Amino acid sequence: MAVMTYREALNQALREELRRDERVFVIGEEVGLYDGAYKVTQGLLKEFGAKRIVDTPIAESGFTGVGIGAAMVGLRPVVEMMTFNFALVALDQIVNAAAKLSYMSGGQFNVPIVIRGPGGPAHQLAAQHSQSMEVYFYHVPGLKVVRPSTPADAKGLLKSAIRDDNPVVFIESETLYGIKGEVPDDPDFTIPLGQAVVRREGRDVTVIAYTGMLYRALEAAEALEKEGISVEIVDPRTLRPMDVPTIIGSVRKTHRVVVAEAGAGFAGMGSEISAFITEQAFDDLDAPVERVTGANAPMPYAKNLERAKTPSKEKIMAAVRRVCYANGS
Repeated sequence: MAVMTYREALNQALREELRRDERVFVIGEEVGLYDGAYKVTQGLLKEFGAKRIVDTPIAESGFTGVGIGAAMVGLRPVVEMMTFNFALVALDQIVNAAAKLSYMSGGQFNVPIVIRGPGGPAHQLAAQHSQSMEVYFYHVPGLKVVRPSTPADAKGLLKSAIRDDNPVVFIESETLYGIKGEVPDDPDFTIPLGQAVVRREGRDVTVIAYTGMLYRALEAAEALEKEGISVEIVDPRTLRPMDVPTIIGSVRKTHRVVVAEAGAGFAGMGSEISAFITEQAFDDLDAPVERVTGANAPMPYAKNLERAKTPSKEKIMAAVRRVCYANGS
């Protein structure tokens, strides 16, 4: 095991897959000469050359289309969005082409493409650069959607995404690029898509959270332990396909649920998780499912308002107390 940052784990995954499979290439804005806007592609141009690390103009729809066409003829492109907010410009390519070509061709074409980059709350980048974009994609049949929370998951899930024969939307977290953790050195280390993980065992309540919200949930769980409330935390890791059995298993163990997500709550990830828990485990619940979400407003620039918009440890703790009927909640 090596200790490295989330950013370095992504870089290692790309490097290993570029070495393993000559069909893999990276394309996007500033991925080559500049080493990536967030340095995820650092050093790759020097090792693999300009035919496999391809700098593009500021034209997300164009270079995403190039990636889709390359995937259709047998290559395995990794398309980098400088920030996933810019994927809106390529939404037609992702939703109407990548997601549907295998189905509409009767399986004659696969589209093994990974579209990756940072998304979700950032550090004072305001409304157009801080959106939680997963909601735009997990509704679309044909797309897989991944949100890794740790350096090990960043490496293992990205390698699985590159090897997958389907289009994968791989949304990282800008605020997590610098966090450190143990990452296996094995170049064959992968984590299967569609497999959740229990990050913390507990008895009284299940909290479901991913990327930045996972860390707020872990902080809340530590604080609540001092109040005698034992919190289990489940990280879905892959939002589509969702590991429903692991989540339902935790619900049947604790009988109470809080779902935390950074995006606005209406029709969000928490809505879907709450729905299948209610459909499949209603008789196991001792309280309604609680959702902790971002405020229903664009992300402000001001630091204090940015904090107010984003779910906090305190908001998660309050929701847990409510479902546990603790402290008068």
